Amino acid sequence: MKRYDLIIIGGGPAGLTASLYGRRAGLNLAILEKAVVGGQMRLTSEIENWPGVDRISGEQLSEKMKAQALSYGVEIIEAEVKELAAEDQASGAPRIIKTSGQDYQAKSVIVASGAYHKTIDCLGAKDFVGRGISFCALCDAGFFKNEPVAVVGGGNAALEQAMHLAKVASNVTVIHRRDKFRADKVAQDRLAKQSNIFVILNSEVRAIRGSEEVEKIDIYNLKTKLTSTLPVNGVFLFVGQAPYVNFLPDAVKIAPGGWIETDRRLNTSLPGVFAAGDVRHTSVRQIITAAADGGLAALEAYKYLESHF
Repeated sequence: MKRYDLIIIGGGPAGLTASLYGRRAGLNLAILEKAVVGGQMRLTSEIENWPGVDRISGEQLSEKMKAQALSYGVEIIEAEVKELAAEDQASGAPRIIKTSGQDYQAKSVIVASGAYHKTIDCLGAKDFVGRGISFCALCDAGFFKNEPVAVVGGGNAALEQAMHLAKVASNVTVIHRRDKFRADKVAQDRLAKQSNIFVILNSEVRAIRGSEEVEKIDIYNLKTKLTSTLPVNGVFLFVGQAPYVNFLPDAVKIAPGGWIETDRRLNTSLPGVFAAGDVRHTSVRQIITAAADGGLAALEAYKYLESHF
């Protein structure tokens, strides 16, 4: 069994940044990533709010972060974590990380496994991600200036993002499968005052169509049973997010929605285990906040190791 000072679960911006700070502190560490390094960041076609860079694709930024980590001697292992365990969960004893391949032992762990955007089950929902389908209006609104877009969802996030899109897009159509929104009344009242936002209730998107990018969507009315086509260049999905936490033990405190609870130093309820990025209970999930979390978590892990081992 390979042993490390620190194991980082997840190779997104939080995990990659944590690895840099950990290596600079002299820690023997590794990143365990089940898929492609970069996480959700790779799905963003263009990033315009990364400090010091005018414009870069999510894939390019991911590769730059990966290359930098490798240059620091970070070991990146392709493995899916199945279980985080220890003989004594309450103590700070080294943790055992069980994967789809071999198992690893670590004196400290940073959980940076991220989250995934829930999507809709329809034709084209997977094909056009990054080519018209987006999960972040704050990130991608600028790419749809003076173009028609659709927002799918009925909660606060959907309505708030629709309001943001309305400042840029020619018009915004909000589609919700129920007869009324789940969002707060304040958000609904604000939406109703916006002249270029249109609402379609009791309906769901059945197909997202286009050639290279999104061009139109098919909308099915659940009451009339009729299908209509709406020309749009972008589809923003706000039907919820969920974290990757199925490998965690019961000793890790979980907030509503499945997010990991942490204190301000990013400690979880399990000694020696920290959480960073989108997987934790936080109000903002952006690349830059994930990276900041990763740096802080690594510094706190170093302090933990200094005082316990």
